[in-house]
Amino acid sequence: MADPVVVGVDVGTTVTKAVAFAADGAALARAARPTVLQRPAPGWYEQDTDQVVGSVLEVLAELRQRVARPVRAIGVTGQGDGLWLVDDAGRPVRPAISWLDARATPVLERWGADGLLEQAYRRTGNYPFPGASGPLLAWLDRHEPDTLDRAATAAYCKDVVLQRLTGVRATDPSDASAPFLEPRGRVYDEELIAACGLAHRRDLLAPVRVAPQGPLAADAAAATGLPPGTPVVAAPYDLPASAWGAGVRSVGAGLLIVGTTLACQVLRDRVDTSGEPSGLTLCTWQPDRWLRALPAMVGTAALDWVLRLVGADITDLPALLAQGRSDELTVLPFFAEAGERAPFVAPRARARVDGLHLGTGPADLVRATCEAIAYSARHCLAAAELTGELSACGGGAGSAQWAQIFADALGRPVRVLGGEEIGARGAALAALSVLDGAEPQAPGWLPAGRWYEPDPAVVDRYEAGYARYLDHLAQARPMWNERQAP
Repeated sequence: MADPVVVGVDVGTTVTKAVAFAADGAALARAARPTVLQRPAPGWYEQDTDQVVGSVLEVLAELRQRVARPVRAIGVTGQGDGLWLVDDAGRPVRPAISWLDARATPVLERWGADGLLEQAYRRTGNYPFPGASGPLLAWLDRHEPDTLDRAATAAYCKDVVLQRLTGVRATDPSDASAPFLEPRGRVYDEELIAACGLAHRRDLLAPVRVAPQGPLAADAAAATGLPPGTPVVAAPYDLPASAWGAGVRSVGAGLLIVGTTLACQVLRDRVDTSGEPSGLTLCTWQPDRWLRALPAMVGTAALDWVLRLVGADITDLPALLAQGRSDELTVLPFFAEAGERAPFVAPRARARVDGLHLGTGPADLVRATCEAIAYSARHCLAAAELTGELSACGGGAGSAQWAQIFADALGRPVRVLGGEEIGARGAALAALSVLDGAEPQAPGWLPAGRWYEPDPAVVDRYEAGYARYLDHLAQARPMWNERQAP
């Protein structure tokens, strides 16, 4: 009989991916299914929970057909934050609310005025933003209380998948970190829950367990073709799972994910809640390690918008970056309707472009946007106290030209990881660590990468560009704070 495989599943915002890994870490096969992100109203972003769960069943079934080996275990990771309200059986009581959602902005503004946001950060190391579960729960408690009455769990994405595959209701310390987990004791902060006016909804929070797991249920087995009882493990959610899959093991080392968001995270051996409140402090599965995560909203979604604006698409990016000249432009790339959440929180942040003139071309605007996103990464990584090696992954990092811009703008080497399965790899490693009590040691589990070194010839230009970016940001923030809710 052929050696067994472990399957890692990564449920993203618009795509669900699954990868079958051999015992030596080699990726044998991949499967993917798109999922639908709906916008039922301005600033509202939702997903059909059943469609998302169905995409997981489909990718598992496809891999079962393509890989003629027994499946030893399934690890599941997925998008974090948002609010996935389900009943006792894990069935949705309303559409899932995405982390991109902005409807809870007035809640945050009220909490900010009351000092509650800073209190939350000082207690937990997590600063809520509109798409976090806490503000969304408070918004629903006011506007849809009957929905909350029908729900059994205010879940996260991967936890819904675990419950539907196994019947187990639980979350892990990484997802539970935001917004209510006390990071050192790793228990819910009951005083903070009460301060947010949600004590009467406390029973909606799932139990926190390291490595939630269960056997594959009969109905899920029938839908996928996998044997009933196959172990299923809920890995950390996609940010920490990607750090795990990328090989971030040393304190001070970091990972930059250039995806829909620009997720910057650094491994720490202490919890620090000083400084300007923003970002996340995520518990890992090790009691003495945390990830300082600053997931900025200015990722590839911002670039995609600018590409559409100039009548181009991602295939045109290499030529546009080669042609573009950005010396006279400064872009603040805050296109998300929910504003910005790292390395500062501004729910009403909006994009702007300074320096436009009749001679500005489409390529100039695209290059300036890519550089601005790289400056945002530098801002976040500085706040996260990056001191070690930096790896990068995600669709945006796959562009050699943009990867070089990141190295130049950051002023440091960047190791761009190959493949698109870093999150799925982390999920598979989580599953193996549960089964075997330790991570596999085969070198193939560390993904290959290419180093990009900063070009000494452009260091001064990028230093000046970054200083200009910070200056324009400092000017814009007071204006954002003055914007009134519609």
